[in-house]
Amino acid sequence: MNSYFESTARERVRGLFDTGSFEEFLPPSERIISPHLGQFDAPVAFDDGVVIGRARLAGAVVFAAAQEGGFMGGAVGEVHGAKLVGLLRRAITEQVQAVVLLLDTGGVRLHEANAGLIAVSEVMRAVLDVRAAGIPVVVLIGGSNGAFGGMGIVACCANAIVISEEGRLAMSGPEVIETANGVEEFDSRDRALVWRTSGGKHRYLLGDAQVIVPDSVAAFRQAASAAVQRCKSVELTLEELEQEHQLLAERILQFGTLSDPLDIWIKLGIEHAAGIPMLEIDRFVTLAARHRLGVK
Repeated sequence: MNSYFESTARERVRGLFDTGSFEEFLPPSERIISPHLGQFDAPVAFDDGVVIGRARLAGAVVFAAAQEGGFMGGAVGEVHGAKLVGLLRRAITEQVQAVVLLLDTGGVRLHEANAGLIAVSEVMRAVLDVRAAGIPVVVLIGGSNGAFGGMGIVACCANAIVISEEGRLAMSGPEVIETANGVEEFDSRDRALVWRTSGGKHRYLLGDAQVIVPDSVAAFRQAASAAVQRCKSVELTLEELEQEHQLLAERILQFGTLSDPLDIWIKLGIEHAAGIPMLEIDRFVTLAARHRLGVK
């Protein structure tokens, strides 16, 4: 099995899309690098940590972006963000069948904080513009960095999220929460708690992710193709946004006093909830079908 978690961005792209179909925009040979990192004597990458281009996914013409988690944790800076925004805008111009975002990121690059924050906000707007143009956006999360910070919000702006058990999705990372509110609020060294809180199984049970798959590039490929075909209502409407707000309000009422995801699983009525982390994905999906919260 070719592990998605252990693969690089370029390995994921090669395995995910139809053989030989990926055409990269702004490849490393163009040497478009961050204008800021050199001031901090920080390393640079000739693709600035993100691979973008056109490809085919089971025959469908799509635009794709894959973040390289091995370069600065997949963090977003000015050039990195501009590549994502440019790709999304070009997707509208060319009216491709979908955009697929392979996220593997801790959020904004601290070396370029202001530029990175602006870039992420532009990516969010571009994702919504793509959806408004009738083009579905599908996010894949299964890398070692997960999808945190502003890019976690970007993920939730998409039509569908495909995640693995190893993937993680949240706004603030464990270390950030601990630094801001103390270890009593969140112990970032408790890895089991970290994975219960932000990991793929919990996000799937809460309805934040629409699909959960085993850790393989092939499984992500199959799920991404199915998600593209399944997307019917593409644009984010005011009615859908209000429904999401209502779901979040109900979630707070149900679970707002609970401090551990395990308690949430128990309240969902799951028997032997403590055994969820040990379940294989197929068995987990079968169990989750009886208890999972409404999806967006």
